[in-house]
Amino acid sequence: MEDNLLYRRESYLIRGACFEVWNEFGGAFKEKVIDNSLRIALKAKELKIETQKRIDIYFKNEKVGIYIPDIIVEDRIIIELKCKPFLTKGDIDQFWKYLRGSKYKLGFLINFSPNGLEIRRLVYDTARKNLSA
Repeated sequence: MEDNLLYRRESYLIRGACFEVWNEFGGAFKEKVIDNSLRIALKAKELKIETQKRIDIYFKNEKVGIYIPDIIVEDRIIIELKCKPFLTKGDIDQFWKYLRGSKYKLGFLINFSPNGLEIRRLVYDTARKNLSA
């Protein structure tokens, strides 16, 4: 059986880092504490991360705005963190639009809820036209 999971290794390590943070803190802290902790866990797994990176958003091949995700992993994967009781359809739709409007193909929407850890792995693999302005 062929394995076509996009960025398998990185995805596995990201999930592992999330569970490490969850096992330590659960859903008891605000997003900044979780964000800082997840950064440490990802670095410990020897993943290259960037924070506060500005990502151009395009519409019909024209730059229309900027999105600043919480974490970028290996310059390939967007991570957006939440710390709320549950993810809403609006949270998921908004993240999907960020992913679709950027050059990135894979994103993780991760919620450290008091009710449990929720990890949404979203893939946008539709071929994009050249987005350079």
